[in-house]
Amino acid sequence: MKLNKIVIRTIVFGTLVCLVWRINPAMAQVPIRDPHTAGYVPATELPDGTIPAPNANGNFIIGPTHSPAPEAVVQTCVPQGTVYRFTIDSKDSKIYPGIAREPNTFGTPDADNPAKLIVTTSRPAAYTRQVAVYVPKQYVAGTAAPFIIGADGPDNLLFTVLDNLIAEGKVPPMIAISIGNGSGDAQGSQRGLEYDTMSGLYAEFVEKEILPLVESKCQVKLTKDPEGRATTGGSSGGSCALIMAWYHPEWYHRVLTYSGTYINQQWPYNPKTPQGAWGFHAHIIPESPIKPLRIWMEVGDQDLYNPNIMRDNMHDWVLANENMAKVLAAKGYPYQFVFARKAGHVDYKVKQQTLPEALEWLWKDYHPKVTQ
Repeated sequence: MKLNKIVIRTIVFGTLVCLVWRINPAMAQVPIRDPHTAGYVPATELPDGTIPAPNANGNFIIGPTHSPAPEAVVQTCVPQGTVYRFTIDSKDSKIYPGIAREPNTFGTPDADNPAKLIVTTSRPAAYTRQVAVYVPKQYVAGTAAPFIIGADGPDNLLFTVLDNLIAEGKVPPMIAISIGNGSGDAQGSQRGLEYDTMSGLYAEFVEKEILPLVESKCQVKLTKDPEGRATTGGSSGGSCALIMAWYHPEWYHRVLTYSGTYINQQWPYNPKTPQGAWGFHAHIIPESPIKPLRIWMEVGDQDLYNPNIMRDNMHDWVLANENMAKVLAAKGYPYQFVFARKAGHVDYKVKQQTLPEALEWLWKDYHPKVTQ
């Protein structure tokens, strides 16, 4: 069946937008969103240069100046943790043997369902991934430590911030496990398969294949208490952080995300979750019993907006995160949502400014169990 001219023009235009975005994001002319837009959550606007208090819940707007927090800078006077690094090969994984999308290909929207992307160029492919494990100087050998799992690692900023926060007594001495992705991006890639799939599979991969390696290679013991386990990430790594906790709340209770990809990017298409992570705020969270989760989120006023050929009205990162804040509030979840002015997608300056406070907020109510 031949496509009509309108569909052809839509696909061509969308492909050009995607190519321009990947070559030069600034050229894509992402709209600057106003945090006071009708339909967005009511939020407290803070003076420029300030951030929310680590004990405050709800919605906040921070100004355009994003100076690094003191804890985001290496302080030689505080105890420095040890970072262990190792590589994992796809041939050693029973869960993720590896795929990749062929270079310079993407996919085409289903003519009968714009929410479904058809990808025919994804093939089995080997990969290697890097894992970096931060162990604080204060870790006591043999004790079960709280920990945080990070996507798209290694995340050296996270390690620096933890050095300083732990020394200040603002967070418990915790281990940080920063896991590299399996390569690629979005539908048809290994990274997309890991991070955008609406299931517990990635959390199971971490639990069964990563954590045992961490304990053996780094000579540490990791807590089994979900109150002492957190996830974090940006973009699809952010939606992955929530997916891990949502599908396995018996493992994780704390989630921290920057520019979370709470949009329709799941592949392969799954009729049980046809909207991908957009479904979180569209119906999954509103229609589900409340889970024991504590969630911190950030989005930028110049965050992503339709950076590919799909025109399904489920590819606006700002709206997605605003909707997330709305449904979390309605369900009574403990959460803090930060809308950052003059900020792009997973904006590094914003992360330098806010990560210390975000981590302190995330762990504010943590009380380790006496026996684990």
